[in-house]
Amino acid sequence: MSVTVFAPETEARLALARRVADAVLFEGCALHPYRGSSAGHGLPRQSGVLVPPAWGAGREEYDFQHTECLMEPRTGATLAVELRFLRVRRRTVQRADPGGTFTTVPELLTGDRGLVPRDEGTEERVEAVVTPAELVDGDGVTLTFARPAREESEPVLAEDGRVVGRLLRRYEEISGALRLSARRLDGPFPVMRLTAVVENTSPWAPADDEAAGRSAALPRSLVATHLLLGLSAGSFLSMTDPPEWAKAASASCRNLHTWPVLAGEPGAPDVVLSSPVILGDHPAVSPEHPAAPFTATGVDGILGPSGVRAVKEAAPAEGFPDEYGVVRPDTRCGPAGGAADDPASDQVVVDGRPVSAGSRVRLHPGLRRTDAQDLFLRGRTATVESVLHDVDGSVHLAVTLEDDPGADIRRAQGSFLYFRTDEVIPLEDEE
Repeated sequence: MSVTVFAPETEARLALARRVADAVLFEGCALHPYRGSSAGHGLPRQSGVLVPPAWGAGREEYDFQHTECLMEPRTGATLAVELRFLRVRRRTVQRADPGGTFTTVPELLTGDRGLVPRDEGTEERVEAVVTPAELVDGDGVTLTFARPAREESEPVLAEDGRVVGRLLRRYEEISGALRLSARRLDGPFPVMRLTAVVENTSPWAPADDEAAGRSAALPRSLVATHLLLGLSAGSFLSMTDPPEWAKAASASCRNLHTWPVLAGEPGAPDVVLSSPVILGDHPAVSPEHPAAPFTATGVDGILGPSGVRAVKEAAPAEGFPDEYGVVRPDTRCGPAGGAADDPASDQVVVDGRPVSAGSRVRLHPGLRRTDAQDLFLRGRTATVESVLHDVDGSVHLAVTLEDDPGADIRRAQGSFLYFRTDEVIPLEDEE
């Protein structure tokens, strides 16, 4: 066994599956608007949360994922394994006081920004390359990993360069294990059942005053945990639609808190994504926005065969303008990841008046001190294109500016500005 950075050919095979995992797991369901104040731009609500064992006992939480799937490795094949998860860092906001001291505050206002405490997610990876023979012999292979606690400090500067505060980001200690093994199965073809178990082994236990608080466990948890598996030679069998001769073997596989699907290029069965969100084989990133994930300009949509749709975009460190995103009128992501009513025909009451697609409103953003762009949008008139609902139950209006010469193009592309209902005034009211 060797732990290494993957070779270029391995990276290429895993790239598509990694983009799908980024969209579905690291960002979750589509959140509108894409602004720093949105809940989704801290740590998104996630599946695949592996809590510390001492905290999960007796609760409807778990500290492990168990994946089993079938593979047919060829002679000389290697198996690339990539465990990915989000690690929580807790951000505290502090105000600078005279004398060089700092005081923790619920909000720090500086210029057109409002900084607030929040949880943020940072990506972690555990990578390895093993051979099938290593997995069959003995107890297989166990990879252990640990991340120490640490704290980072970032000064907050005013426009004149004065230090007006700081952001403290705290990481708690976490540890875990990835256990890999395989077993040769009897049958007409040389098939192996691959088993991969991910465990949170963090020794932390809650104090008495933390016993009921999930917030204390989250920084010691593995969030959005998933596995990418890639064979250099050979293939995996579909767990959703196995060949007739492998159906009994496929049915005998145990998958707990996760589900493996083929995730490489369509027709290429050499990559598996084991995801806590159930997808169909070969889920694909929408071609509407081909930019790579985690870029300042890219928005990636995913529409898997199971109907799960997510939109992802990387958030800058602070603040987020009213970015443009694609919203399909025939689906909307709800708390369960399913479809809901048509946003183009939905209706919401604002200041006692019904507002729906086609309504005219005047914009009054900035109630939450979101970003500088609000200064240019305040007071302008807009047309409502659809009514949208966040996974946290908030309602937003997708709008186009009436004086925007490119409004027709943006409407055709599904690119809108997004505002909460208390940031608009129905134009009929004002008149």
